[in-house]
Amino acid sequence: MNDQINQLVQSAGLASRAGRWQEAERLWNQVRALAPQHPQALYSLGIHALQRGDSAGALELLQAAHQAAPNDPMILLSIGMIQRERGQHDGEWEAINAALALDAYFLPGLLAKAAWFERQGHARAAAQAYVNALTVAPPQPHWPEMLKAQLLHAQTKVAQHREEFAEYLAHRVGGPRAALEAGALGRWDEAASIIVGRTKPYHADCNQLCVPRLPAIPFFDREQFAWVPELESRTYDILREMREVLRNEQAEFTPYIEYQPGDPVNQWRELNHSRRWSTYKLWSYSQPVHEHLAHCPQTRAALEAVEMATITDVCPNAMFSALAPHTHIPPHHGETNARLVVHLPLIVPEKCTYRVGFERREWKVGEVLIFDDSIEHEARNDSDELRVVLIFDVWNPLLSLAEREMVNAMMGAHRDFLAGR
Repeated sequence: MNDQINQLVQSAGLASRAGRWQEAERLWNQVRALAPQHPQALYSLGIHALQRGDSAGALELLQAAHQAAPNDPMILLSIGMIQRERGQHDGEWEAINAALALDAYFLPGLLAKAAWFERQGHARAAAQAYVNALTVAPPQPHWPEMLKAQLLHAQTKVAQHREEFAEYLAHRVGGPRAALEAGALGRWDEAASIIVGRTKPYHADCNQLCVPRLPAIPFFDREQFAWVPELESRTYDILREMREVLRNEQAEFTPYIEYQPGDPVNQWRELNHSRRWSTYKLWSYSQPVHEHLAHCPQTRAALEAVEMATITDVCPNAMFSALAPHTHIPPHHGETNARLVVHLPLIVPEKCTYRVGFERREWKVGEVLIFDDSIEHEARNDSDELRVVLIFDVWNPLLSLAEREMVNAMMGAHRDFLAGR
């Protein structure tokens, strides 16, 4: 008999998927005749009854299905759907919560709970419930087909809620915000973005050495670095040398991203071995590139006047970085938060922007940006012209001299261990 039932179940499922509803219902009735408490047959017959408009019959069948399979949240959720059809809002709420009591991460149940709040006019409770549903949902390309419309609606409602909250928050905290010093505005604007739900906190995420307990500061104040005015005063000498090597040694501007076959390229697929992001190296992984430095004596002097970071096999690095028109450097992280990265902009067309964590900046020729590249960052050149900046490394000023030595000791030990020394 079990083989016969299994064959009928399979045939009924095929008929349903093909849209042959009458045939499917007939087959499910045959299953029920052989096994009166078969939960799938009871459930399917209940759905067929609901489709015919027989809500009372559907409810009776689904309640029987629940008795036969008490741990199936989909049966309870379907009972809730019938209660909604009958105008029994309390009964629907009870069924939804019973389904979620069985599985708190049941995505259809979370969406049903949010929709219930929305229909009752509880917009903010609905938005929070939609947030919970979207948190549980898989990435959008993998959304279940039957839930796509509901999930898109959830996204819309959550976005509306965040905009309303942002507007309300700006009004409420406008006075205290106006009393802040200019240097603190970025922190509290990011705090507002986080509490509203637009962004997540950005943390240091180092490819090599992460120094714990250092604050994740996206951009450092220029005033913390005594060498900034002198370097900026040499901008046009550096620019002149950069233009000369760009004109005479263009072949020496090599792709910044150079993964080998078999390496996982991830977000770098489009830029791998591409001259759309190219560099003319002056120091590379702590080693000077003497041939290039010989063509750039003014730049070399300017960099040697700065105390660049010296970390075993990591830095100093210094280079002219050229970003082609309409090129995007995707979000990524640097090697260590023990060092900071400096940009001295040299050629900056309009429509060029830079983001580190929450903060976005525009490059301005001759004005340095100093940032922690262990925080997620990205760059865009949306113009029709080339963008070029001088890039180099300096120590994170929050580290003591003894801690700098510790950085080098750890990085050296790491190198030697991997080499089997």
